Amino acid sequence: MGWFSKKADGFFLATVSPPPEVARIERYLGVVHGEAIIGANIFRDMFSSVRDVVGGRAGGYERALSGARDAALEDLIASAREAGANGVIGIDFDYEVLGETNGMMMVAVSGTAVKMA
Repeated sequence: MGWFSKKADGFFLATVSPPPEVARIERYLGVVHGEAIIGANIFRDMFSSVRDVVGGRAGGYERALSGARDAALEDLIASAREAGANGVIGIDFDYEVLGETNGMMMVAVSGTAVKMA
């Protein structure tokens, strides 16, 4: 089973529970989450429609989604730190389109806050 991890400012992030030889979990502190919702503006929508016809990547949407993902992850880390954690394991990202005209994008991230040894 593969896994991803990174340490940011001494804070451990992983998609699964790491093997004991990599990192030891001292205490599980509970589920934490972070969310970010961004609006898709009219110019991105207009250029996206052109991309639908001619093909190619929608860079504006990609940058917006990347920013929302980073914001949700920062929110998750802040929630974990408030709980006394120095890591989050089992991280999962979810994406959703919202709004009456599907003009909003939501990124939600969750995981288990842990105290690493």
